[in-house]
Amino acid sequence: MSTTDNVIQIKDFLKENKNEKNATVNLTNAEVESISEIREEMISEERRIVKRTLLTEFVGASVVIPGSGLVKVSLNDISRGGLAFDVMEVYGKLKEGDNVAVRVYLNHTTYFPLSVTITNARFVSEEGLYRHGAQFLKGTVNEEAVHHFIKFMETVSTSLRADLGDIMLTK
Repeated sequence: MSTTDNVIQIKDFLKENKNEKNATVNLTNAEVESISEIREEMISEERRIVKRTLLTEFVGASVVIPGSGLVKVSLNDISRGGLAFDVMEVYGKLKEGDNVAVRVYLNHTTYFPLSVTITNARFVSEEGLYRHGAQFLKGTVNEEAVHHFIKFMETVSTSLRADLGDIMLTK
């Protein structure tokens, strides 16, 4: 076997492909994506996941639902404008425009109350629940506490890391 059997002779290749229209690639209209933007998007997505985990596992929430009383909900998101939470299907959907009392629990017995107005409610059939969006009522007693709590959540979420158990010591 010759050592040149798997070598392409450039002169022969060019002669064979001379008439092909796609022999060259036109990059004049090609889009270039910034790796920095992609990286920032990935970091931002990771922070959202960690923040959502923090909200669902560290912070508890309950909502007063007419006819059902105080019902535990999953807090999905919280921002300066409002919050988003899920209610199990059995408790039903709150109506847009409803003013609702919310309790945000920092442990099993300590909470601070909030008042919100429902701005969005939709059924998520895959999860069997109603997802609600709500705005904080302005001028309430806890407006300043809510502001500081959200600031805390935003500040902490920028430096949170997931514990993967990679630094566990054994005896």
